[in-house]
Amino acid sequence: MKKDISIVDVAEEAGVSIATVSNVINQKGRVSEKTRKKILQIIDNLGYTPNLTARNLKTRRSDLIGMVIPVMKPGRMQDNPFYWDLLAGVEEGARDRRFHIILMGIDEATETFSFVKERQLDGLIVVGTNEGSQVIERLNKLNIPIVFVDSYLASDEYYQVCLEDRYGSYCATKYLIELGHSKIAILTGEVPEDQLPNYGVLHERWLGYKDALAEAGIAYDSQMIIQLPTSLEGGYRSVDRILQLTDVTAVFSFSDVGAMGVLKRMKELGKKVPEEYSVIGFDNLFISNYTSPTLTTVAQDIVQKGKAAVTMLLDQIDGNHIPQRKVSLSVDVVERETTGPCKW
Repeated sequence: MKKDISIVDVAEEAGVSIATVSNVINQKGRVSEKTRKKILQIIDNLGYTPNLTARNLKTRRSDLIGMVIPVMKPGRMQDNPFYWDLLAGVEEGARDRRFHIILMGIDEATETFSFVKERQLDGLIVVGTNEGSQVIERLNKLNIPIVFVDSYLASDEYYQVCLEDRYGSYCATKYLIELGHSKIAILTGEVPEDQLPNYGVLHERWLGYKDALAEAGIAYDSQMIIQLPTSLEGGYRSVDRILQLTDVTAVFSFSDVGAMGVLKRMKELGKKVPEEYSVIGFDNLFISNYTSPTLTTVAQDIVQKGKAAVTMLLDQIDGNHIPQRKVSLSVDVVERETTGPCKW
């Protein structure tokens, strides 16, 4: 029977102490680069796999974190590539520090977070919850490090990674106004206007839209709000409503996927973009440069957002100094082919 390779075998082969091998595996202590490379090569040659269970018992850590996304219905995550990019950033940052991730879609009304104790998670990244959500109190009782992404919580006690959502929406709307558009329909998601203040990201983008209108002296018209899901289907279905509105010449979707749905339906109906209607999205998903025509959008670095969130979380877990509890990432408008001067 083949002998199981142990840390002792690695140390003997490398001619170093067990402690030195342990420091290399755990990325701790002072080990020369030459020795580190030698040990890693021996580990690879011997096929040694560290005993994570024993190590975790010793450190009282699982090296496992959770990424939690409140979902209103199954499929929301798979419908929006935004989550793919965000997860990619989280995974890359976690892998660099030898942590692993589990991904959970939860129902905010019923989730008990029992999986946190069952899986002995060291921390959580919570995406897209909101002030007043039922989950906040339950999360507070977990007594583990947490970072909130795109949540806009009022308390300074929370660690948060957000975006310049209001400014980005202002810039998108101002850009359309400068092209001569004054009747701009907006796709805000499946949220009634009076409830938008309860939805952080959507509320901030709605405020930015209103800011630009007010600056230009254009009266705000609530009929311009199209309340459908921020998805391909939602954008697709919105077009029939938009065409019933008087004198609309531009559409601003609060998500790229919604804007892509708009483009598909416009093409089916023979409506020309941007000659008849300008369309702009928000996110700058990698696929937005491959639509036909290519999508003008408000760009955010989604992968970097994921990296920022996981770095903040792991620094909490490791007890590292964190300069600020709330980070807001920048945005800019990327002009492509779906926007043009108003010709009406």
